Amino acid sequence: MKKEFAMRALAAFSRFVGNTFAFWVLLAALLAFFAPTVFKPLSVAIVPLLGVIMFGMGLTLKVEDFAAVGRHPWRVLLGVVAHFVIMPGVAWALCQLFHLPPEIAVGVILVGCCPSGTASNVMTWLAKGDLALSVAIAAVTTLLAPLLTPALIWLLASTWLPISFGGLFWSILQVVLLPIALGLVAQRLLGQRVGALVEVLPLASVVSIVVIVAAVVAASQARIAESGLLIMAVVILHNGFGFLLGYLTGKFCKLPVAQRKSLALEVGMQNSGLGAALATAHFSPLAAVPSALFSVWHNISGALLATLFRRFKDDDARP
Repeated sequence: MKKEFAMRALAAFSRFVGNTFAFWVLLAALLAFFAPTVFKPLSVAIVPLLGVIMFGMGLTLKVEDFAAVGRHPWRVLLGVVAHFVIMPGVAWALCQLFHLPPEIAVGVILVGCCPSGTASNVMTWLAKGDLALSVAIAAVTTLLAPLLTPALIWLLASTWLPISFGGLFWSILQVVLLPIALGLVAQRLLGQRVGALVEVLPLASVVSIVVIVAAVVAASQARIAESGLLIMAVVILHNGFGFLLGYLTGKFCKLPVAQRKSLALEVGMQNSGLGAALATAHFSPLAAVPSALFSVWHNISGALLATLFRRFKDDDARP
């Protein structure tokens, strides 16, 4: 009985932390900025923690999550193409417009080339969007990431810094596909016994992202103080254009309002934890800053947009 009560309490606490995710990420970023020496040692945990997040995603993915691909393949394909065209394209355009320094430019393009973020599914649910479509797009973009992410980074960022396609490909295999595959296998073998673990996944994911953001901010505190406002402006524009162009893509293709919401959130929200891990491993702590700031901002903006989207009715957004 005590064990059962403890698990219920832990699950409730996990849901609370998940619902207040943006606050904890922002708090971690501020603490790391003002006390960088405390958080710098956490940088060694970035890659393993991203693996924990991806393992959790594998535990929660089900065959039914991909049913939307079979029912409406063109809608899923539209979301995947929009995601991998709009966000990298907007990132490249912003780097050109603001004449960003090489390391920052590569960091902006890197986060733009990442797959959809897992928080987008939560925001879609809050926005009363098409959750099945959202999950399918997030899953497909993640599975395609080992090929598309390094290819797009090489294509768009090579003019700023040398890019190793092979190194990026291998890193994404290790920190994305392998943990997801292990999570799927664990779910298949253990069945309902993973239920309790799934209940506390929001807590594990939030803690992991918070540590990643704190480590990145601490490692680049001096450079953030120097150019943080510029990077933040670029991040806000990048995210905002992703939401806007994602929604307009759905409207142009005459999708129902619920699916336009899903497209907007799936395009505009990135797996910024992956961006931070790749930047830290292959470039520099400064290149990871756009991903860290994106992680803070897109959870705030995503929650605000979801609140706005909840008020949408069919007549409000009909082509």
